[in-house]
Amino acid sequence: MSSKTRCIVFTTVALIPISFFVNAQAAQDPKPDNSRANTYQNGERGMTAEQQSNKEADVELTRKIRQSLVNDKQLSTYAHNVKIITEGGQVVLKGPVNSQEEKSKVEGKAGQIAGVDRVRSELEVVTR
Repeated sequence: MSSKTRCIVFTTVALIPISFFVNAQAAQDPKPDNSRANTYQNGERGMTAEQQSNKEADVELTRKIRQSLVNDKQLSTYAHNVKIITEGGQVVLKGPVNSQEEKSKVEGKAGQIAGVDRVRSELEVVTR
């Protein structure tokens, strides 16, 4: 199959066919732009949002942590939007935060709710 598909479009003004090519392969296989961010430096795959458990206890734990982060107006939008992935009571935090202090606050809030020994942080401090 060709990676290009011919498209014909009729304009409404004079019904003149206009022909152009579209890269069909690119349209079929969009790549998420954060794929590399989900891979550790040593090549092992980290947890992704698809691995969030749908068990009631895990969903509730995630909800409580998210609510705690969003309610803290001193945290940045980045901290409010970190990924919280819970499976079997184990919590993984992923994403960028603005400072080491903010990273510690997010980790602390998750630890208070889930238990310090049940939280793994993969948060990254990024300067913008």
